[in-house]
Amino acid sequence: MMTPEQQLALIKRGCDELIQEDELLARLREGRPLRIKAGFDPTAPDLHLGHTVLINKLRTFQELGHEVMFLIGDFTGMIGDPTGKNVTRKPLTREQVLENAKSYEEQVFKILDRDRTRVVFNSEWMGQKSAADLIALASQYTVTRMMERDDFTKRFQSQQPIAIHEFLYPLIQGYDSVALEADVELGGTDQKFNLLMGRTLQGRFDQKPQVILTMPILEGLDGVQKMSKSLGNYIGVSDAPGEMYQKLLSMPDVLIWRYFELLSFRPLEEVDGFRREVDAGCNPQDIKKRLAEEIITRFHGAEAAASAHKAAGNVLGRGEIPEDVPEVCFSSEGQPDLPLAAVLNRAGLAKNSAAAKDVIQRGGVFVDGQPAPDGFRMQAGTTHVIQAGKKAIARVTLEK
Repeated sequence: MMTPEQQLALIKRGCDELIQEDELLARLREGRPLRIKAGFDPTAPDLHLGHTVLINKLRTFQELGHEVMFLIGDFTGMIGDPTGKNVTRKPLTREQVLENAKSYEEQVFKILDRDRTRVVFNSEWMGQKSAADLIALASQYTVTRMMERDDFTKRFQSQQPIAIHEFLYPLIQGYDSVALEADVELGGTDQKFNLLMGRTLQGRFDQKPQVILTMPILEGLDGVQKMSKSLGNYIGVSDAPGEMYQKLLSMPDVLIWRYFELLSFRPLEEVDGFRREVDAGCNPQDIKKRLAEEIITRFHGAEAAASAHKAAGNVLGRGEIPEDVPEVCFSSEGQPDLPLAAVLNRAGLAKNSAAAKDVIQRGGVFVDGQPAPDGFRMQAGTTHVIQAGKKAIARVTLEK
């Protein structure tokens, strides 16, 4: 069993700021499971690896025996977090929030232990509040202090409108910590104002103020901007194994250790060993492959990770079927089906029988977006989009 000091060292791995470290150590020394809170507004249906930085840290707490509370902000999601926004964020409908929340739950349990995770929705307590309750909550903080928030200040100075309901967002996020009696709250570095609000409100409600742990914002594959779907520099949790593999191997070498620190569960001693290998002349691509295998295993399983390199670079391996695929049609000549090698030959997707067998053995053939099953035979009277290798693609019809 780890000592409180050893737990603290593991918790601090990759974190940006810990407020206050001595308070966290004191709570760890109490020898009880701490209540760890992290909130996520379901504003989009899919998560990327940047989101998982925080979830990975939740897993660390979970493995240390602490209680993880995964808070889905179905109430705050209908307000819209103003963090980092220069305009008022468009609120989501209740239906959009719930649909996105369902997708979140499905994805996070590829990292967290479902049986040891308490999923909560802040509508459970905020939905019961009256207008008078919200007014009382609003009285706990001043406009002057609210305007100390950097994004509000910038919008005010540039005469960009700030809606009154946006002031409610950090107050409600802070009250979530009161409702859950959180010991620790995690968030990105951009969430510091909101996290501190929870610490402040807990003190106002006669609770011991929570410890704040902020995690860095993960850079995207460009190595400059934060990982974001809108910037196209992301790796999605639901990306196909081949696409994950290709993206991870394409990242700049300068990101290797950053990604290992924030995305890998390997011991730091092992990562330091990888550094020494690179310093000694090892190809950085070989180290990226190890990270890719670990991450793909996490989200798709070991078998998918082992074969991901075969799918990398294949359009159909990413589940994408182009609209302008050339069409090929030929007769089965009375046969009920044809072996895959024969189909590749007759469709012009392989130069000869030897080439057809080779691409099949390499796992480079995809049928309708999925790797061709072993022993696949195309049935007469059917049509499939088939890709052999990286460039040969056709919509093949085998007539009876």
